[in-house]
Amino acid sequence: MTELLTKQTFLDKVFNYELNKEWKFEGDIPCIIDFYADWCGPCKMVAPVLEELGKEYQGKVNIYKVDTEAEQELAAAFGIRSIPSILFVPMNAEPQMAQGALPKHQFEQLFSEVLGVSK
Repeated sequence: MTELLTKQTFLDKVFNYELNKEWKFEGDIPCIIDFYADWCGPCKMVAPVLEELGKEYQGKVNIYKVDTEAEQELAAAFGIRSIPSILFVPMNAEPQMAQGALPKHQFEQLFSEVLGVSK
C-alpha cells in the first residue's frame, strides 16, 4: 500500500529537515518516496508497480508518494527537477535518488542493494 505524504507527515515519518541539519531517518523500516505529479505520464506508469511492490514488501518497506504540485516546498527541499524521482531511504545510511520510470525488476534490485530488503 502506498501512502500520500504531506509536508507534516513527511517531517514525522521520514526526515524533519526543519529540526535537523544532518540526515536523520524517522521511520522504523526502510522506505521509498515517489515524487510525482498527476499530469506526468511516466509517473502513471510507475504507480501500479509501486502498488504491487507495496503489497509484496508489506511490513518490510514503506512506500510513500509526494505530489510535487501540492507539496512544492518538499520537492524544492530535495531539489526535484524531473519526475518521477524516487528516493530510496535505508535505515542507517544516506538516501539515494533514482530518476525516471523504473521497471519492477530494477525496483527489486534497488530494494535489495540500497535498502537491504528482500521478499
